[in-house]
Amino acid sequence: MVTEAVLAALVAFAVAAALTPLAARFARRIGAVDQQKDIGLAKDATPLLGGLAIFGGALVAGVLFLPDNDRTEGILAAAALITIVGALDDRFELPPIVKLAGQFLAAGVLVMSGVVVDAFTFPFLHRVELGEFGGPLTMFALVLLMNIVNFSDGADGLAAGVCAIAALAFAVIAFDLGRRTAGTLAMITAGAALGFLIFNFPPAKIFMGDCGSNLLGLLLGAVIIEGTLKTNALIALVGPLVVLAVPLLDTSFVVLKRLKYGRPIYRGDSNHFHHRFYRMKWSTRRSLLYLYAWTFTMAGTAVALRFIPYSERSGDLNAGWAVLMGSLLALCLAASLYLVWVLEILKFRRVRAWQLRRSDPDTSEHDIDEQVDRELETGEFGQIRT
Repeated sequence: MVTEAVLAALVAFAVAAALTPLAARFARRIGAVDQQKDIGLAKDATPLLGGLAIFGGALVAGVLFLPDNDRTEGILAAAALITIVGALDDRFELPPIVKLAGQFLAAGVLVMSGVVVDAFTFPFLHRVELGEFGGPLTMFALVLLMNIVNFSDGADGLAAGVCAIAALAFAVIAFDLGRRTAGTLAMITAGAALGFLIFNFPPAKIFMGDCGSNLLGLLLGAVIIEGTLKTNALIALVGPLVVLAVPLLDTSFVVLKRLKYGRPIYRGDSNHFHHRFYRMKWSTRRSLLYLYAWTFTMAGTAVALRFIPYSERSGDLNAGWAVLMGSLLALCLAASLYLVWVLEILKFRRVRAWQLRRSDPDTSEHDIDEQVDRELETGEFGQIRT
C-alpha cells in the first residue's frame, strides 16, 4: 500500500517537473505573466500557470494509482475545473465574484461525488452529526482552504513547499487510519508540488498562479475530508488545524487587518509574513526556510498526536504521554506566538529605532513607540535602510 503511494508520488513528481518548463513557455506565449508589483517580492516579470504542470502530475498519477470510482472521478473533475478557472484568472484577471463562483462550483463537484463531511468528532466532547448541513459546510470549508493557500502564495517556493510538507503529514496520518485512497492522494499532491518546486524555488523561473494555489487547496481539502475528518480520532479536527497552522495564521492576520481598515479582502497587500521578513532584510531563501521549518514542526506535532499513546482504549488519559503531547502542543503554540510577536513586532521596532536615531540621535523611546504603533496599525511602513 505505502510502496504504491510512494511510486504514485514519484510519477506525479516526474510529470510535474517535465511539464513545468512547457507551462512557462505556454504562459509567456499567451501573455500570462506576472509583472513586477509593489507588493510582490519578484524582481522580474515571471510566467504564471505553473499550476497546469501540478495538475498534469496529479492527473497522470491519479489515473494510474487511485481507485476507479465516483470519488476519484469527482476529485479529478473538480481539480480540472478549478485549474481552468485559475488559469483564466491568471490570464484575464477575472472579477472576484466569478473566481468565487468557480471555487464553489469545483467544491460542489467534490460534494456531489461523495467527498463530503457528514459528521466529525469534536475533541474531548462528542461526535457531531451535520445531517443536511454537511454538504454546504463542506463546500464552504473547501473554498476557505483554497483561498487560504491562494492568499499565502506570495513568495518563491512558499505555497508549493508548505503544501508538500502538509500533504506528507496527511499521508502518514491517513495511512495509519487505514485511509488508503486519501493517503495515496496526499502523496500524489506532495509529489506534484515538489516537481513544480524545482523551478519555483527562489529565484523562481515560474509561479504556480491561481490555477496552482487553488488546485493545491482543493486537493488538500479532499485529503483532509477523506483521510481524517471521517474518523472518531482526536486527530480528525485537530490535525488539519495544526498541520496548516502557518497558512491559517498568515491568512487570518492579513484578512483581519483588511477588515479592520475597511479594505477589500481580495485585494493583496504587503502584510503577509514573508513581506514582513523582507522588510526586516531577510533574504527570500532565509524567510522561506524559516517558514518551512515552522510548518515542519507543526506537521510533525500533528503526526505525533496520532502516534503518541496519550490515552488508553477506554478513553482515559495516559498521564505521562498526555503530558508529553500537551508539551509538544504548547511548544508549537509558543513558537507561533514567538514568530508573530518577536519577529514581526519587536525586531521591527529595533530596526525602526536604529533608523530613526540615525536620522535624529535625540529621538526618544516615546517617539519610536508612536512611530512603530502607527505603522503597525495602518500597515503602511516607511522604507527601512540598513
